[in-house]
Amino acid sequence: MSLSDATARPAAPSRLAGLPVALAALFCLACLVCVIGADWIAPYGEADLVAMPWQAPDLAHPLGTDQLGRDMLSRIIFGARTSIGLSLAIVTLAFAVGGALGLAAVTLGGWADAVISRIVDLFMALPPLVLALLALSVSGTSLVTLTLTAAFIASLRVFRLTRSLGIDIAARDFVDVARLRRDSTARIMWREILPNAAIPLISEFGLRFVFAFLFVASLSFLGLGVQPPMADWGGMVRENVGALNYGRLTPLVPAGFIALLAISVNLIGDWLVARRGGGR
Repeated sequence: MSLSDATARPAAPSRLAGLPVALAALFCLACLVCVIGADWIAPYGEADLVAMPWQAPDLAHPLGTDQLGRDMLSRIIFGARTSIGLSLAIVTLAFAVGGALGLAAVTLGGWADAVISRIVDLFMALPPLVLALLALSVSGTSLVTLTLTAAFIASLRVFRLTRSLGIDIAARDFVDVARLRRDSTARIMWREILPNAAIPLISEFGLRFVFAFLFVASLSFLGLGVQPPMADWGGMVRENVGALNYGRLTPLVPAGFIALLAISVNLIGDWLVARRGGGR
């Protein structure tokens, strides 16, 4: 075997390795289309009773029906809008709050950094699910309360990551130069530290999205998340779990979509990190 043959062989596995990422990207794109155009794509309304409960899949209802006789495909499409849209709102708010506080703590330093960090440590000592259950039990289970509670919990992790990245960046010469120029705290935060921490934060955004998505699905499964009749993938699992007693696999449909989305986002995130690490 020649040297050229040996070096040429890894090319095929490399192409095959990109296939899961491409499939994951297609699935995420399809989910985004559902988020944007659920009202036009879904064959039936979100709460329309169209057939008998837990009807087997057929041409009219490719994924069957749920416990009330609603079309599962339509509920999956509307559930994508609710679950993914809510998770995106949670992560965006968490990065806005946690990232800003992390940058502020690093830039100000001293007592301000110590106070903010100790408050965050206090809340992080509590299990996230217990903290969410406590907040939702006191404030109710509205979408606003759910979003704010989940965003607050996620922002604690974002703060820790941003602060960790910022401490290293703040020790570099260009930040010292900015301080010697007497640049404002806001300018140092947004013009010097944030651009150099942007790539790791973007990678973390995908990971936090998955955690938020699974967290909301877990709360909905427990009955404290998105409330009926609004479709939500976690809530759909809880509503249809009784179908297993009759040999129906209805609850596995939304559970499968939850798993596929989590795996797809993680695959894309790992691929982006690998490309960046490889310098390509």
